[in-house]
Amino acid sequence: MGPLSAPPYTLHITWKELLLTASLLIFWNPPTTAQVTIEAQPAKVSEGKDVLLLVHNLPQNLAACIWYKGQIMDLQHYITAYVIDAETIIFGPAYSGRETVYSNASLLIQNVTQKDTGSYTIHIIQRGDKTKGVTGHFTLYLETPKPSISSSNLNPREAMETVILSCDPDTQDISYLWWINGQSLPISHKLQLSKTNRTLIIFGVTKDTAGPYECEMKNPVSSSRSDPVTLNLLLELPKPYITSNNFNPMENKNVVALTCEPKTQNYTYVWWVNGQSLPVTPRLKQPGENRILILANVTRNDTGSYECEIQDRVGSIRSDPVTLDVLYGPDVPRIIPPFTHYHSGENLYLSCFADSNPPAEYTWTINRKFLQSGQKLSIPHITTKHSGLYGCSARNSATGREKVSPPSVTGRISGLNPI
Repeated sequence: MGPLSAPPYTLHITWKELLLTASLLIFWNPPTTAQVTIEAQPAKVSEGKDVLLLVHNLPQNLAACIWYKGQIMDLQHYITAYVIDAETIIFGPAYSGRETVYSNASLLIQNVTQKDTGSYTIHIIQRGDKTKGVTGHFTLYLETPKPSISSSNLNPREAMETVILSCDPDTQDISYLWWINGQSLPISHKLQLSKTNRTLIIFGVTKDTAGPYECEMKNPVSSSRSDPVTLNLLLELPKPYITSNNFNPMENKNVVALTCEPKTQNYTYVWWVNGQSLPVTPRLKQPGENRILILANVTRNDTGSYECEIQDRVGSIRSDPVTLDVLYGPDVPRIIPPFTHYHSGENLYLSCFADSNPPAEYTWTINRKFLQSGQKLSIPHITTKHSGLYGCSARNSATGREKVSPPSVTGRISGLNPI
């Protein structure tokens, strides 16, 4: 086909004249055959480029041509018209300012946008019989851009989380296709597509459904696939447990190391003592990623229930509690009550107490001679013969330590001379 003729001078007419002209041009009977064909040049056009809708098989005695957006030929969809004899271009309500119609009936659309895609209709009127005409239809598609996949969650918990994949951008007049492992998407209750196929829902992602995924955008003139996307599965959190070099250390003698097992990557370790998060003190050391808790110079205050917790981006799980039982004591025993004088005939009740773990074994003496074993001493109806220096000692069989009460504690009886 030869070069296009330059567009003629454009008339600016009133809407009343336009309605009259348009009504004359579109008064027609539907054709019995479609002879006119339309070709897009270039066949693949990108957004922002120009496209020419080139008309082929024009009938003889061409009088006028009218372009419509869509397949409905009414005033609302009317873009522009070319009147041959008057060499006049008439614009309609659907004219955007980027359309140019030529004398050979072809239509140039400049700086194409997504809104320009879709159907176009040309109505051609011949001289001699304005009640007849021929029409041609054409659907304009833009070249598909390279799509990309967006995900609601690229790191789902295995078999527990639902993931939504979307094929971007959202484009009209496009078919969306999905691929997994290079194959078209299989039929599965775990995979569900949206109505337009643009969105893929994956229920309870497992290794079999982790990908790689690709999406494809396709129209009659082009197609394009995305880069593959593979979901990074987070394994189910294992329940941790605590190991120790010593669950029964001695106070101020042993160093205790508590370890949270198993050793894993990408997890955070948190420690709890007696249901509370571990307080920060200089004597508590947590090497590495807090997996190992070291209690230097352990004291009785470290006795308690310990738990460790592992956390990741979406959850956490705690170990069963373990008890750290610190052995200590005995401390210096105390005699209760601390009275030192009694009247003859009274009952003598004394108790010996010393902080100790495990509980201490107690021995009573009078004037440094063994009297009896046990924590309590009971003597009814004392007399002067019971006067003397009473003491008790406490012994811890686990630590091997023994402490004696202060020797100043006496059991003299008031008002009587000692024997």
